[in-house]
Amino acid sequence: MQVTTKAIVLSSIKYGDSSLIIKAYTEIEGLQSYLLKGVLSSRKSKIKAAYFQPLTQLEIVASHRGKGNLEHIREVRVNYHYQSIYNDMAKNAIALFLAEIVLKSIGEEEEDPGLFQFFEASFQWLDTHDLISNFHLYFMIRLSRFLGFFPDTSYSDTEYFDLQAGQFVDTPGLNPLLQGRILFHFKKFLGINFDAIHTVKMTKKERQELLQNLVMYFELHLHGFQKPRSLAVLNEVFN
Repeated sequence: MQVTTKAIVLSSIKYGDSSLIIKAYTEIEGLQSYLLKGVLSSRKSKIKAAYFQPLTQLEIVASHRGKGNLEHIREVRVNYHYQSIYNDMAKNAIALFLAEIVLKSIGEEEEDPGLFQFFEASFQWLDTHDLISNFHLYFMIRLSRFLGFFPDTSYSDTEYFDLQAGQFVDTPGLNPLLQGRILFHFKKFLGINFDAIHTVKMTKKERQELLQNLVMYFELHLHGFQKPRSLAVLNEVFN
């Protein structure tokens, strides 16, 4: 079946000497994998390897056979041209990290137009704004809503957030907890939108600690989720 769909690139892996395997989240059929034969060797090909950097927003014409097959892309064009993500070191580090977060979080091929629109709008926001040091934190919290484990904000006036239970509690237990200044910042993110993320004032150490806890939160709630390898690069850039 031939389909035309928007797609957001999540990963690009070299296959053999001249081919790529691409994973992308598509608007109409969710997560898909594509084999691009000879794309690294053919200068005359209309499909260029440069189209498949992490988070690139494309429109593709592809053959979809389903059932976990490696699909084939017949035509491709850039649907949204980023102006700064690939030129700005901090934004590029965030892009690599979030592409890996999304890939490790989304395990099904089923479509979710609302989730696709969230990705599309979020990454365009990242491209067009400068105060982005909290972007990845807020993105992960928002993503948890689509994945089914957004924090239960009942009793949010208590002194602890239980990462395993996903809710606020008034007494500490054996589960990992957010508390103190990290909890204070976490609560702020729950009640704002992207345009206000710069109002959450954090030190580098606090930002790194909250990020580590959010990664743990995903590990606790998503079966098979593994800590992203790009986390170390992101921490290095922001330090």
